[in-house]
Amino acid sequence: MIEIEIPGRGQLRLVHAVLDVNGTIACDGGLLPGVASRLQALASSLKPHLITGNTYGKQDEIDRELGLRAIRLPDVTNQARKKAEYVEALGEASAVAIGNRTNDARMLKAALGIAVVGHEGAARATVLSADVVVPDIEAALDLLLQPRRLVATLRT
Repeated sequence: MIEIEIPGRGQLRLVHAVLDVNGTIACDGGLLPGVASRLQALASSLKPHLITGNTYGKQDEIDRELGLRAIRLPDVTNQARKKAEYVEALGEASAVAIGNRTNDARMLKAALGIAVVGHEGAARATVLSADVVVPDIEAALDLLLQPRRLVATLRT
């Protein structure tokens, strides 16, 4: 668990990290450098959850690299709703959600939301739904590895 006090916002007790895959932790179907080591370092504090539409059909390879099994959402028409429902089922107050696409906006709004601009950019709706916007996945994961950075960014 990551437990931090944010002045003006209150206590955060994060248990889960829900990560979109393509565009967030992967580009063109391949895992981005630095993700595996950072997720491994975070595993003692947060339970990682990968959620994907498997756009490039390479999720099995990413799962093997990370030692995780992603939730696959093949129905593109309901991905935004399903991602948000997944976060809500984990407990909104105990989750951080990280993504970049339009279908990630609702899940970012349902948790502590981090929008990643990255190689694909970030959808406007997602940026507006996020609590924090970062330039890449490394910066997003580093915020969780160094939670005082979140305090500095989010305090009022």
